[in-house]
Amino acid sequence: MTDHPTLDLGPQTRVIARLAEGVTDDQLADGTPCPDYAVRNLLGHLLGLSIAFRDAGRKELGPTTDTSPEAALPDIGPGWREELPKTLAELAEAWRDPAAWTGETRAGGVPLSGAEAGAVAVDELVIHGWDLARSTGQEYDPDPAALQLSYGMLLAAADDPSRGGGIFGPVVPVPEDAPLLDRAIGLSGRDPAWTP
Repeated sequence: MTDHPTLDLGPQTRVIARLAEGVTDDQLADGTPCPDYAVRNLLGHLLGLSIAFRDAGRKELGPTTDTSPEAALPDIGPGWREELPKTLAELAEAWRDPAAWTGETRAGGVPLSGAEAGAVAVDELVIHGWDLARSTGQEYDPDPAALQLSYGMLLAAADDPSRGGGIFGPVVPVPEDAPLLDRAIGLSGRDPAWTP
């Protein structure tokens, strides 16, 4: 993967925080485009990845950056409504430091360059933001710069023979003239037409 310019994650983390604020308690058990996740698990994943990539950006390597995402089904605790927006803001702040985008770091136990880790964090926020919006019936307008970076990363990974497992499912074909978000969602292995 090539180096990426630094990107302010703040606009996209604020989109996620607004979506999370719109989630009602009775939606927490609803399904999502992630087959094994209910909304509560998706929110737990967003919280966990925000912590992991915050610490990866700070180069504070340890248990938060070394835990595999598949270690356990993520979930939320009782304080998630306060904890998630706070952690999202900390994530954005960590990646405002240009040093976060340089050198080496880790996330999910995987060694990554700073630029790769930043791109993965952006992609996670863009794609899971769509998951959360679609699952809870909310409008989704991702940060355009984050969407562009996510699409580029997904496009570069589209021909990877190891796809089909891990974080990406098989590419879902989407018309070339479809909106950029739909094309990114298709590259992530999701059907842009998915509904609850």
